Amino acid sequence: MMKHLSGLDHVVIMVRDLDAAADAWRRLGFTLSPRGTHSAHMGTGNHTVMLGPDYFELLGVVADTPHNAQSRTWLATRQGIERAALRTDDAAAGVAELARRGLAGVGPLDFGRPVRLPDGASTEARFRVFQWPPDEAPAGLRIFACQHVTPRAVWIPALQAHANTARRIRRVEVLAADPRAAARHLARLIDGNAEEAPNGGWQVHTGAERGAFVFVDPTGVARRHPGLALDHLPAEGGVALTLEVEDLEAAAACVGALGTRGAGTITVPPSAATGVILELTVRMGVLSK
Repeated sequence: MMKHLSGLDHVVIMVRDLDAAADAWRRLGFTLSPRGTHSAHMGTGNHTVMLGPDYFELLGVVADTPHNAQSRTWLATRQGIERAALRTDDAAAGVAELARRGLAGVGPLDFGRPVRLPDGASTEARFRVFQWPPDEAPAGLRIFACQHVTPRAVWIPALQAHANTARRIRRVEVLAADPRAAARHLARLIDGNAEEAPNGGWQVHTGAERGAFVFVDPTGVARRHPGLALDHLPAEGGVALTLEVEDLEAAAACVGALGTRGAGTITVPPSAATGVILELTVRMGVLSK
């Protein structure tokens, strides 16, 4: 990994209707943060789903700005996993490293959002990010790096307790016409390693106890998620999120009829998870209660 990166930080799920999306994910047993509104130049609002070392967010456009033009174009055709963030400890140093590699990165960019704490008090979450060039998007997945200036305003313990017992991101699955080439592309961008995944496709690990990116072709997606209707998936791009849960039976109770049981997994179709194939699984060797 690049010097100033330390693994997957979060996944961005772009949605057309933030309120409807929040309701959908709450039905799956997740605790969501209250809606946050980013700095005016961003023109976006979000709900976060905070896990252990990482999280994912539901992101929607609340005002048209130049900054979110690419997201608005993307939302015209679909909703779901639009981009992913790596953790950085120094966004300025990270974008400088990209420049030394001959990549015209963007940033560092500073922004924030107000946070309402469980006790009713208010604070602000502040972030500093840098982005890889827009055309450097492996299999259409945009990547950026996020520096948390105020991590305690993001990882709030009350928001990390989920009825479905979700605890961390294990995999981000990306549909690619050429999985090997896409994995190698990502590996080159972050100074990682691309290798064949044990059950098909190609993967790029981002660190111990951090989620991996797994690139698969359409046949591989169908094999990984048998029985799901996959006709509305994009030609390329992020399609699935695998989360580790502590208790699979608790997760099953939350998901109910929306999920399909497999061998140690529960899979929720994109129609019930804002365009995302959601897979819930226990850690290998850990039994549900």
